[in-house]
Amino acid sequence: MKTIFGPINSRRFGSSLGVDLSPALKQCNFDCLYCELAPTPTMDKQINTVTVEFIINELKEHLDQDIDVITLTANGEPTLYSHLDELIDEIDKIKDTTETLILTNSATLVNKNIFDTLLKLDQVKLSLDAISEDVFKKIDRPHSNIIIKDVVKKVQEFSKIFQGKLFIEILFVHTLNDTPQEIKKLNKALLKIDASRIDLGTIDRPPAYPVAGISYKELHEASLLFDSSLPVHIASRVHAEPNHAEYTNEEILNTLDKRPLTMDDIDLLFDEISKERLNTLLDAKDILIKTVGNLSFLIPAENIKRKR
Repeated sequence: MKTIFGPINSRRFGSSLGVDLSPALKQCNFDCLYCELAPTPTMDKQINTVTVEFIINELKEHLDQDIDVITLTANGEPTLYSHLDELIDEIDKIKDTTETLILTNSATLVNKNIFDTLLKLDQVKLSLDAISEDVFKKIDRPHSNIIIKDVVKKVQEFSKIFQGKLFIEILFVHTLNDTPQEIKKLNKALLKIDASRIDLGTIDRPPAYPVAGISYKELHEASLLFDSSLPVHIASRVHAEPNHAEYTNEEILNTLDKRPLTMDDIDLLFDEISKERLNTLLDAKDILIKTVGNLSFLIPAENIKRKR
């Protein structure tokens, strides 16, 4: 049984060495419709646990200077691991300049011990798929004691205290949380969260249940429904059919003002003439490049001057 996997070259987080805190079986407080793992009853604590010593010994064998992040994850929810606080302390002793990252569904932030433990990390990625209780229960199928309004409150509180890089991930499921009504509620909640980046994604692996994702075009349209002050990024490239439309200089600046884009986005949205116009605007410094986490975004110079 191995807990270490990778390294994986993650576009969002760099070279990532994974640590699976539940290698033997799925142990989760959610049973998400979109999960790539088989449907499993939810739980609020692990019943099969690996020792900290075992994990650290394996990690020492694979850790090297080329790793950007040590990513704590699991076949399920990593914060259900009962020795998480001790594990992070032990990783800190050996990681040198490599940063620590956890991928969590956010629900256990209501537990003060876990809340405080996650503050020790360099990077935290929190999932937040829905704000409405009914939509949340449909998509994430949480354990019975999880109330989404309590989770959202703790995510907002955590974001004001956490000193590292905080990422929020929203995964859209067709006809469930991609409606204008639910996006409006997400937007309102996100305006009270201090995040380094908000990643919008959709289903890109075979899901546990018969549900569907949305297209890149729909993701882009959804991104425009969020407030332009929010650091929204389209993380998913699934069903990414090129649009290749022509944009004038004014349209380029207006588009980037509403939603900063990466070069991957530009390749999908712009035709060749528009890319040439973009390069001219870059040369003139009307558009600047801003790095957030491991990604570089194109932003109008006026936008940066407004400190948005």
